[in-house]
Amino acid sequence: MATASIAKTKWFSNKTLKLSLPRHHSKSKLPSPPPSILAPKNSTKQDKFREVFCYFDSDRDGKISAEEIGAYFASTGDFISHDEAQRVIREFDMDGDNLLEFQEFVQLMGRDNEIEGDDDLRRAFKMFEVDKGSECITPKGLQQVLNRLGDAKSYEECVAMIRVFDLDGNGVLDFHDFLTSCIESQQEYSANSVLDCNNNNDETKPSPSFLYTCNGQNSSCRAFLIFKSQPPYDSVPAISALTSSNPSELARINNVTGFTVFPTGKEVIIPVNCSCSGQYYQANTTFYIPTIYETYFIIANNTYQGLSTCDTLMHANPYSEFSLEPGLPLQVPLRCACPTRNQIAEGTKYLVTYSVSWKDNLSYIGKRFNTSEKSILDANGFSKENPTLFPFTTILIALPTEPLSSQTIIHNPKLEVSPPPVSKIRKNGSKGKLYMCVGIAAGCSLLLFSVIILTIFLFYKKRTEGFLQSDGEETKSVLPKDLLAKIASFDQVLKVFKFEEIKKATENFSSKSRIKGSVYRGVFSREVLAVKRTSLDVSQQVKMLNKINHFNLIKLHGVCEHNSSFYLVFEYMKNGSLREWLQKKSSNETESWTRRIQIALDVANGLHYLHNFTKPIYVHKDIKSSNVLLDSNLRAKIANFSHARTTAKGTKIHVLTTRVVGTRGYMAPEYIESGLVSPKIDVYAFGVVMLELITGKDAVVLQDGQEVLLSAAITSIMEGENAETKLGCLIDPGLEENGGMEYALQIAKLSLTCLKQDPASRPSMGEREKFSITQRENDVSEFCSFPSNLATVTELVSTIHIQQTRF
Repeated sequence: MATASIAKTKWFSNKTLKLSLPRHHSKSKLPSPPPSILAPKNSTKQDKFREVFCYFDSDRDGKISAEEIGAYFASTGDFISHDEAQRVIREFDMDGDNLLEFQEFVQLMGRDNEIEGDDDLRRAFKMFEVDKGSECITPKGLQQVLNRLGDAKSYEECVAMIRVFDLDGNGVLDFHDFLTSCIESQQEYSANSVLDCNNNNDETKPSPSFLYTCNGQNSSCRAFLIFKSQPPYDSVPAISALTSSNPSELARINNVTGFTVFPTGKEVIIPVNCSCSGQYYQANTTFYIPTIYETYFIIANNTYQGLSTCDTLMHANPYSEFSLEPGLPLQVPLRCACPTRNQIAEGTKYLVTYSVSWKDNLSYIGKRFNTSEKSILDANGFSKENPTLFPFTTILIALPTEPLSSQTIIHNPKLEVSPPPVSKIRKNGSKGKLYMCVGIAAGCSLLLFSVIILTIFLFYKKRTEGFLQSDGEETKSVLPKDLLAKIASFDQVLKVFKFEEIKKATENFSSKSRIKGSVYRGVFSREVLAVKRTSLDVSQQVKMLNKINHFNLIKLHGVCEHNSSFYLVFEYMKNGSLREWLQKKSSNETESWTRRIQIALDVANGLHYLHNFTKPIYVHKDIKSSNVLLDSNLRAKIANFSHARTTAKGTKIHVLTTRVVGTRGYMAPEYIESGLVSPKIDVYAFGVVMLELITGKDAVVLQDGQEVLLSAAITSIMEGENAETKLGCLIDPGLEENGGMEYALQIAKLSLTCLKQDPASRPSMGEREKFSITQRENDVSEFCSFPSNLATVTELVSTIHIQQTRF
């Protein structure tokens, strides 16, 4: 009896679970697909359970009885006796009232259950097959089942519902249509989340920003990567060694000899063995660090061109991001995948991992590889046509045969960069099919399919209502048409907050919620964010922040407009600005050289990304300690991009401006005198920020009763006699006591190179071509004394940080 009770409980929870939990139908241990249609994208598992709870709680009294359980299953064609339902309830009834309340229901749903594969899918399909043996769902059959479930629909409405999933256009759903709808998407596109080195992925929850998940029919397969030739990885031996691929096979598939040197930018097809490791597909290789200035970010995005990710490398290796030294072997998991069963059924034999370039779009890629745009959309889980593709990311291309060398091209790095494809705000109906397919992929069981069909109708009826925000919530337009048009051109659709949400989150902009000036702390569904109110046009700033994604740049969550004021919603930075932090009373944190050098490195990395990894290239124009914010872990992020602008045609060429804006003490001389704008003005300001870090003083200080620029005061000291003694008088108290004079001198020397009057003499934040320095093991001071044009700021700061953390 006990065994039978347990079995029945499992049967019930399985049936119920399929209404809510997003699970793959395969029995293998696979990650959950995207969230179910039954709940918004950002909803929790309990939110989904609550929706399912309401389906059973027919009298809406907040409790489920044995009668309600029996009635619901009877309406779907399955039957459970009153005694069986009562036994299930008793097992989870904690208060002894013979009813299931919500928390008790959650305990039931928490059982470890799975959908039982194809048999379960076939049973779900058979429920709607009124004409037994016809192997199809007709509008008439759908109408009868929906009527039996208590939701009467007209024949015409059922025709419209079926049309959404009818892949071959014959007016009915056969099992192939049904199965294809269940597993249409191979993977999810990562977008630019792969550029965040701190995703902190939970190994139990696979992320598209990590690697591709093991959801194919086979656990291993032959796959291909597309790599663009670049020195020193521009020959068959070099590329095969970089990726651990077979050089003979690489030469064969590219139709070249074993010692061919490819032109720079030439696409090279790389054959790899792709296999599951845990939850992810990957092709493994080993990379030996060539110089001390490599970082996980550079290795993933420069060396491997996005075929691996920064976060993946950090998880695969035991070294911290500041412990990478020449000669260290790194394990590099490369992004690959094997076809799903459905893709194989449709003729796919191979998946190609394609590294996206600046001008790529799906239509062009599809034509080159002789495949349909729809095939690429489906393989990558895109929810719309013409999606935005981000450089340093990858997409999967499904092919029936091996890729051909004739399908590859040479990318010309000198070609003018065109703007990314437009991403429009779409109406509810435009994403309805995505949500429907996602919902069916969440289970495709008998119960779930009935709910999905009902939801199809809801989306169908609302096809002309409102806008669909990025989180799936329906809203009316709260922004003026001109700003909506601008936002519609952004690379991702930002969340458009309602003003009521902003007011509620900030407690009606109360003084208690004010952080500083017009910036407020807001609580949005338990998430703390910062709200900045401004009357200025924010379209350019929003457009920029929506295109970039880096851990050391502030993240924009959304925007709102009300009564000619704009509200920008940012991530919340618990420790405020660097300026405020430096002014705090002495503590272990503020007196830590490790913290201060880490902050300098964070700012350097953020600028390095802006100046070298964005198209077009951006110049911040207002780098200062009050625009550097610190999170709860004292990691720094650059904020306030209101003055940021691009350089000429997205290059590093200087441009002129007639409107000089900035903060005294941070502005470069060429910018003040001539309005000259280039990345070098950010380098100059960064030099001032580093001086603030070692002295704790403002950019403008009092000296003999006169206001003096901090940069001028330090420059005068460093160029005179007894520099170390005089500098010691300006060092932040406490830092000197911790043996910090050595580091203060190193940073001061580096700051002076950033503060050169001639912008051409200042180091860049990332250009590495001229760098050729061999550093002695424990001597950074000599390293920092080399001419500034030999090294990059990021590398120099990183070197100081590495040396400091060793002692």
